[in-house]
Amino acid sequence: MGLTDSAWVINLIAGLAIAVGVVGVVVPVVPGLLLSWAGVLLWAALGEGSSGVRWLAFGVATAVALLGALVKYLVPGRRLKSAGVPNSALLAGGLLGVIGFFVIPVLGLPLGFVLGIYLVERARLGAGRAWPSTKQALHAAGMAMLIEFTTALAVAVIWVFGLLWSGWLLP
Repeated sequence: MGLTDSAWVINLIAGLAIAVGVVGVVVPVVPGLLLSWAGVLLWAALGEGSSGVRWLAFGVATAVALLGALVKYLVPGRRLKSAGVPNSALLAGGLLGVIGFFVIPVLGLPLGFVLGIYLVERARLGAGRAWPSTKQALHAAGMAMLIEFTTALAVAVIWVFGLLWSGWLLP
């Protein structure tokens, strides 16, 4: 089965959206996992060929994305609670991270996040115990990013298998 011009364009746009989404998890400029999922949705809704395969791939990608999003919030959150890091520290980190993103593009986000958590923890615990608490928060944030990255990659792999199975990449 040959690809029509419109099928190539749809596959290309979907693939680019998925790839930008995977990169967007690590470089927080775009909503990574959501964009990857939307790329699969675009491919399923507008693609040509075996629609059952496309919608099955989209359903599996949706289940994986939802499970990954749930795990992304539950696992690091439990770790932070057990370490005793309060939500106010995370809120301050997020706020200073957003401000930092606009002050120093891209690098300002992680720098502002760390600074916000450290300042709240320093005020709460004192200078000596603020950094260990900040490191716990950073470990949890890194774990959340790793979970989301893995989930976005899984969505991308599901899409590639959908392309293969529907006959678009292999005859």
